[in-house]
Amino acid sequence: MESRLLSEQSCVFHHADPYAVSAYVNHHVGQHHIGLSRTTHPQASLSHRKFAELDLCRLSYGGSVRVTSPALETLYHLQVLLSGNCLWRGPQREHHLLPGELLLINPDDPVDLTYSEDCEKFILKVPASLLDSVCDEQRWQRPSGGVRFLRNHYRLDELGGFLNLLGMVCNEAEASGSLPRVQRHYSQIVASKLLTQMTTNVGMETLSGPGAGLERILDYVERNLMLDMTAETLAEQANMSVRSLYALFDRHLNTTPRQHIRQRKLERVRACLSDPSCTVRSVTELALDHGFMHLGRFSERYRQQFGELPSQTLKRRG
Repeated sequence: MESRLLSEQSCVFHHADPYAVSAYVNHHVGQHHIGLSRTTHPQASLSHRKFAELDLCRLSYGGSVRVTSPALETLYHLQVLLSGNCLWRGPQREHHLLPGELLLINPDDPVDLTYSEDCEKFILKVPASLLDSVCDEQRWQRPSGGVRFLRNHYRLDELGGFLNLLGMVCNEAEASGSLPRVQRHYSQIVASKLLTQMTTNVGMETLSGPGAGLERILDYVERNLMLDMTAETLAEQANMSVRSLYALFDRHLNTTPRQHIRQRKLERVRACLSDPSCTVRSVTELALDHGFMHLGRFSERYRQQFGELPSQTLKRRG
């Protein structure tokens, strides 16, 4: 699997003692124990960056290793398998992770993983406090026991541009002069994407009722333009079939739900870029805020819609 997740400039260990690498991981990424065969002498490698409240880590032990931990306590781990394979063992079930899949580990989940000799992972450490703060900011209801991811493994192709977002975060982490407030902003975007793209126990605002009318659906879209909304999720929120939702939009607006959502996001971005009272740190951050993960595609769509690039809109407001 090709990956832009941390380059050589973030390397901390290369062909090193696995136990030295494990000690570093314990200090920076999360408490664990490793078990190695006494007859092998693998060489481990690790790259690491601290990024606001997040930790970014790229890790390979160079040999078959079993990693265990009773629980991560106040941390969530998102682990993306880059190469090789990894066996995850959970209560009464297990799963073989392949390249292009990711695993989510909750703070109270026991960790039991076996890496293959050629296994390499990207690990994102997310503190519980970050997810809690995003829920509070969005006024989402989180259980008193804390946020919990109810589904623990995904294919990256199920998550839209999430890998691209991680790539941007890694690039920003390695950029010279990266501002702390920019890093915090990216961290909040990552946390928001985790909560909106994956299955959790968080209660988000829904369109209740036996079948919402168009006015209520459009109002819901307006109030949630910074969330990922697909036709499927919108239909589920509106308690109707995707086919019925498409028919509703076609009949009244002569467009599709997807096109309407994208159009309103573009218009909201343009309004903010044009308004001197709207705080804009950069076009990139504003685009990411509204779910545009492919920045080149975003700029082209913006130009097609408004006849100029978003940077030109921002420059013109003075």
